[in-house]
Amino acid sequence: MAPEKSRRERPAKPALTRDGIVAAAVAILREEGLRKVTMRRLAQELDTGAASLYVYVRNTAELHAAILDELLGTIPAPAPDGDWRDRLERLLTAYTATLLEYPGLALSALVARPSGENYLALCENLLALLAEGDVAPERRAWGIDILLQHATATAAEHADEESPEEWDALARAVRDADETTHPQIAAHAADLLTGAPEQRMSWGLRVLITGITHTNLPVERNQA
Repeated sequence: MAPEKSRRERPAKPALTRDGIVAAAVAILREEGLRKVTMRRLAQELDTGAASLYVYVRNTAELHAAILDELLGTIPAPAPDGDWRDRLERLLTAYTATLLEYPGLALSALVARPSGENYLALCENLLALLAEGDVAPERRAWGIDILLQHATATAAEHADEESPEEWDALARAVRDADETTHPQIAAHAADLLTGAPEQRMSWGLRVLITGITHTNLPVERNQA
């Protein structure tokens, strides 16, 4: 058996960087899912101690936000063809599709606070499309927040498609609703259960876009 190499003979480990940590986290996400993206697992992957990671990433929430920002970089800018509303919808649909590729990330994105360049690029594109539609400047700023919330919530809602039991239970409850105690549900049961997720998301986005273009903001607005 060959003698173990001394520390001096071993190749030096690459220096830790925030970008390297995020890249390793994204690799784990793609191979093992978001639940496996922990500081301990990441430290194991990078051959270091978990404590060393906190110098670059404060906590798991910040790490998840950084992962989200990294994946937002894979979303292409909207093609120049078509009405601004259509391009806005396509961009938000692409954002939702990115989240749906990683179900755990879709749920995490509901509370994540990304602040990287890719998130800023997404916001820039959304604002530019609303500007193209002559939406009032102050409505654009609040509008992208609502649009992203809807797109994120849609992804989170459908992040667990492999467990349909809860949906089946809800569908039965709606169909079997007693019209004497729940007359509105009984009357609208069919419509409550119709529509593919992409159809409902598209309709929801158009409702929001229409509302954003026509709804004034409060006269007095608190500064963050």
